[in-house]
Amino acid sequence: MTTPVELSRPLTFRERHESKIRQWRLYAHMFGKSFSSMLGLGLVVLFLLLAALGPWLAPYPEDTVGAFNMANKLMGPSAGHWFGTDEMGSDILSRVIIGARTSLWVGLIITGVGAIIGVPLGIIAGYRGGWVRAVIMRITELFLAVPGLALALAIVAALGPGITNCVLALSLVWWPGYVRLVEAKTLSVKEELFVESARSIGAKTPWILWHHILPNCMSPIIVKMSMDMGMAILSAASLGFIGLGAQPPAPEWGAMISVARTYMPDWWWYSLFPGAAIFLTVLGFNLLGDGLRDILDPRSRDR
Repeated sequence: MTTPVELSRPLTFRERHESKIRQWRLYAHMFGKSFSSMLGLGLVVLFLLLAALGPWLAPYPEDTVGAFNMANKLMGPSAGHWFGTDEMGSDILSRVIIGARTSLWVGLIITGVGAIIGVPLGIIAGYRGGWVRAVIMRITELFLAVPGLALALAIVAALGPGITNCVLALSLVWWPGYVRLVEAKTLSVKEELFVESARSIGAKTPWILWHHILPNCMSPIIVKMSMDMGMAILSAASLGFIGLGAQPPAPEWGAMISVARTYMPDWWWYSLFPGAAIFLTVLGFNLLGDGLRDILDPRSRDR
């Protein structure tokens, strides 16, 4: 018979480790049962592999750095050029593959900077309250009052076109969403019993924020970052499409479509394959984010 003392004893390191393993197995089982989640994971893995191995996978890597061959100008898809060629005779498949690396670092920087700025501000606003929360949230709402892409467009127009300025502008308008999300989560977490217990034994505010508030905010942050990766890539491609992002001959998907639109509809392959790359990448990150939300948010599983 189990005694009350045995029931209340703390778990050993081995027991905690086994509990974590069972929890991750449950997560993997739930994730694997969802076709859309597995499709999203597959698309994201494919995107990451293209970004990591692009220089070795591209059949004509020299075509991604400005080389041209006018004899192959605007050739349709063939055995030698699976995606066809562009107006300079460059292989579109090679440029799409190398463009994945550009899209990856663009998405990582935009979402990373947005989270680095927004998460601490959201935690501080939710935990401190009072005038501190009022100031942070009013500034956040000021940014949210203007569409992010329109504000980024104005910033890039002031700084000048280029992929660096494009990423900088989008990073500066990406953080308000994290502030709103984390502030709402912090407001609920700080009233939990374990936070009150930490305060009662004299725990300092930085310790509470680091060990209690932030870990309990990680689930929605991870879900939002996974979805924001696709949206950041799409936003950067949108600025590239109107000529304010990456400049030719950089192999960036949005800039490729911008040039290709003048060759529609006769040379349809020029815009089709970069557009398909954007579509599949954004779809993959969105489906992956939905799958992560389903396993990390218990409320979504109950619906």
